[in-house]
Amino acid sequence: MNNFDFSAISMPTPTELFEILLLWIIFYHLLKLLRGTRGAQVLSGLALTFVAVLSLTYFLNLHTLNWIFRTFSVNLVLAFVIIFQQEIRIALAELGRPGMLGSSSGRNGNKSNDMVAPLVKAVSSLSRQKIGALIALERAIGLKSVVETGVMIDGKVRPELITSIFFPRSPLHDGGVIIREGRVQAAGCVFPLSQREELHRSLGTRHRAAIGITEETDALVVVVSEETGNISLAFKGRLSRGLDEERLERMINAVLARTSPRSDSGNMQALGLNDSEHGSRSA
Repeated sequence: MNNFDFSAISMPTPTELFEILLLWIIFYHLLKLLRGTRGAQVLSGLALTFVAVLSLTYFLNLHTLNWIFRTFSVNLVLAFVIIFQQEIRIALAELGRPGMLGSSSGRNGNKSNDMVAPLVKAVSSLSRQKIGALIALERAIGLKSVVETGVMIDGKVRPELITSIFFPRSPLHDGGVIIREGRVQAAGCVFPLSQREELHRSLGTRHRAAIGITEETDALVVVVSEETGNISLAFKGRLSRGLDEERLERMINAVLARTSPRSDSGNMQALGLNDSEHGSRSA
């Protein structure tokens, strides 16, 4: 068997090494933006396969295969955009959030803090009556597209208003409520449903809608189960269930008090949302 001539392998130039380093930095930050989404693992697998095959054909001087692979990889860009369109949209929204570059819009200021107590009071009342509810608190990422699916209200957050919206005979009770800057912006809104297959089967439409909208935005969503009356809180695609009035108020205030997007991971740990992602707690 002939020995392989390693001297035939050409080493990368400093410019090529710099390009490789730059690509890895970009890929690393892209993975950070996609972290926690179903596209992160797929992207990692595709990237590793691409680098392995391209490197193998380059160092072994398989010029024909290298040319075919590089030509085919041009079409992968379009396929990447199509496959990861949801993840890309979420990542770009995260990148454009106020505070990501060190500034903050202050949207969740005193007005948002003033509405927490009446909101919790309304949710507690709905829970005792076992009336289903779905309420999203808008933060840095706007919910305009969701607001447009409902009926504009623009009213002050009052227990009477919220309970009347979700009363079973109300024409708006099946949809969700959006609270923006401390006011009830709209009701009867249609929230995007989470498509994650690993979610617990006991989760109903409201819980899946709460998880779905928090997967795409930084909103905080309160859910009341109409079957059990239990209160849940969704944040960053994760769900904490079986909350009482005191804990719900404390958790909402904890998130709204931190306007910086860098604190979101700390918020999830502080709220105990890391272990309830799949809705494993009792409904």
